[in-house]
Amino acid sequence: MSEEVKRVGRDLVYEGTVIKVYKDHMKFANGNTAEWDFIHHDGAAAVVPVMDDGKILMVTQYRNALERDTLEIPAGKLDAPGEPGIECASRELEEETGYRSEDLEWLITLRTTVAFCDEKIDIYVAKNLIPSHQHLDEDEFINVGAYTIDELRKKIYSGEIEDSKTVAALLAYADKYGK
Repeated sequence: MSEEVKRVGRDLVYEGTVIKVYKDHMKFANGNTAEWDFIHHDGAAAVVPVMDDGKILMVTQYRNALERDTLEIPAGKLDAPGEPGIECASRELEEETGYRSEDLEWLITLRTTVAFCDEKIDIYVAKNLIPSHQHLDEDEFINVGAYTIDELRKKIYSGEIEDSKTVAALLAYADKYGK
């Protein structure tokens, strides 16, 4: 922590299945105090699955916070704190798309909302996809589609794709691989 800001207390306000919400008690070098919200998330991983023809597999699923379907890269939360992101990304790839890969490469790491949340998402690129089977959770209803990077770029700039991990991952992939 910086010399200007010090956390002097933390109270758990809510514990859910995905997050814990805290009230942090802060003290500043000038003597002022404040209460800040803090959300803890154990972390997640995501994957940009690239087909042999260069198209990218995307998933469409309902997102309760937005009350609509969204188009995203496959992703999911870590099964346990400290689970390697590459293991989570590999699992989510197969669960959500019905493909697996033994060729995953780290692309970027994101911190989704640094002002009040510690969520970290490691993002990988998966190549040499091998057909397998979807393994959806009981509450997951996912459709899979394949798109060119140009189609996805247009969806980003038209506002159809708003999910931050998906936007960052696709643009980073296009930049890194010259697409």
